[in-house]
Amino acid sequence: MIRADDLRGLKCAAPDYEETERLKSTLHLLRETRIPFFLEAADLEPIFKWKLGGQYGRGLRQRSMNSNSAYRIATRAAFEVQEANFYHEIELRFGFLTALRGVGVPVASAILALADPAKYCVIDFRGWRALFGERRSSFDIGHYKRYLDRVRELSVELGWSPQETDLTIWEWDRRANTAV
Repeated sequence: MIRADDLRGLKCAAPDYEETERLKSTLHLLRETRIPFFLEAADLEPIFKWKLGGQYGRGLRQRSMNSNSAYRIATRAAFEVQEANFYHEIELRFGFLTALRGVGVPVASAILALADPAKYCVIDFRGWRALFGERRSSFDIGHYKRYLDRVRELSVELGWSPQETDLTIWEWDRRANTAV
């Protein structure tokens, strides 16, 4: 089981750390200027490329079937959700985002983590393996909540955001499993 001490020296070590920071900054600026906050296809494209990497083309056809209006409406609805029960908020936000074609839980988690890094992180097979020692290639909302809970525990211990903690977990796993 990965511990906070395993992560401390890797906070800025991920190869895409700078790109991650740039995307977070871009979304922060958009959030300040677009009221209510929403994202369009052009705003989401770099997020899709960042999250999906070499698998970017796999869902491209499905994502291209979403209209710009659908992206605006779904993201606006997701970002407007404010629930007292955080787990209900998660379910609602993910529901709006995963209603978009080609956007599953992992991609929805990337959108939320970049737009709200203090609350969300990105789920993927590397992080799951590092935290739970299990191989998994698909994720539902239940998996995400379990993953986020563990990431948040570590983030409190480290004094980092869940997004920063998760990216560091990703890098730790990448180094530990270079053949994968």
